[in-house]
Amino acid sequence: MATDITDIAHAVEAAAVIELLPARPRLLALGEPTHGEGVLLGLRNDLFRQLVEQEGYRTIAVESDCVRALVVDAYVTSGTGTLDEVMEHGFSHGWGAFPGNRELVRWMRAYNQDRPEPEQVRFAGFDGPLEITGAESPRRPLTALHDHLAAHVDADLLPCTAETLDRLLGPDEPWTDQKAMTDPSRSVGRSAEARELRLLADDLVALLDTQAPHLITATSRDDRDRARLYGRTATGLLRYHSWMADTSPARMTRLLATRDAMMAGNLLALADRGPVFVHAHNSHLQRDRSTMRMWDHPLLEWWSAGALVSARLGERYAFLATALGTLRHHGVDTPPPDTLEGLLHTLPEDRCVVDAPRLATALADKRPAPRVSPYFGYAPLDPAHLTRTDGVVYVRDVPRD
Repeated sequence: MATDITDIAHAVEAAAVIELLPARPRLLALGEPTHGEGVLLGLRNDLFRQLVEQEGYRTIAVESDCVRALVVDAYVTSGTGTLDEVMEHGFSHGWGAFPGNRELVRWMRAYNQDRPEPEQVRFAGFDGPLEITGAESPRRPLTALHDHLAAHVDADLLPCTAETLDRLLGPDEPWTDQKAMTDPSRSVGRSAEARELRLLADDLVALLDTQAPHLITATSRDDRDRARLYGRTATGLLRYHSWMADTSPARMTRLLATRDAMMAGNLLALADRGPVFVHAHNSHLQRDRSTMRMWDHPLLEWWSAGALVSARLGERYAFLATALGTLRHHGVDTPPPDTLEGLLHTLPEDRCVVDAPRLATALADKRPAPRVSPYFGYAPLDPAHLTRTDGVVYVRDVPRD
């Protein structure tokens, strides 16, 4: 594939990234094709620091539990807790064990140390309290939302008492039963209690909305944002648990779509506060439909969080997909020359960002072959996605940490 693309490749720097974009985004998303690799997390950290120092960004949002992330944000803004505690309790999916995430949190705390609140950087998770093996109980966000409202509105306006919520929720174990992911009959998501909880959660969110004029004067912006986060998470979790109890062929598609819809809701809420740098897997941030093969299911397809957000924000959403050359410790060797990664591998730089629309134009008549990964944890970049991607960050080699 003899195509010269050196003139559309640039250093991975904040100024070069912003220059690629048709408009200054509210959400600038950087995807990754595999999780947990130190060089990719280091690249993310470097780019975020530049965006903060040169472009005025103040928030980073990562693919981690949005409720747990409040612990991280409290630490980086006010020093609440210790770094070890935050890394243990402030992340989901085991992300707190990765040195790149620890370095990010450490840098954010140091940056904020002597700065006034308006100039501080903030941390957010935008995933739900979900794992591929199941979901958490809605207890924490639902009771937190109830507590917020109970502290600030007349008791007669509340749709239920805290004791009623506790009774309907019952013990957490049935909600978190991992066997329910593959056996819908074990899910409590469509029990009589769960159905009543969905109605009460909806009423609590509606009360939060109808009391907005009062709450604006009675609470802080951060308190109100947290309450809305609890509302989105509680209703999303209850919806997710309901679909876990579904027995139709569309069950897994609906679960995946519900998760990304929760992600999209969190990202749109964050965008209201200013420009946000977002980091997650490419499949959650791309504008194209996401696909996955899981267990004995046929190919699953759903709209990602990036696609949903892009539909709302248009050019105020920007997406950079990361592609890589080698991941040899997982059996991923030099990419074949007829693939998109094979073409990018001819570039002299170890890391670069490429103008994706111009790259798509350059390859219009060449149709790169899709790369096939021998490692299930790495997803090559689909060449068909280039026209709906703003830039491609290419990393030549990903060494073992």
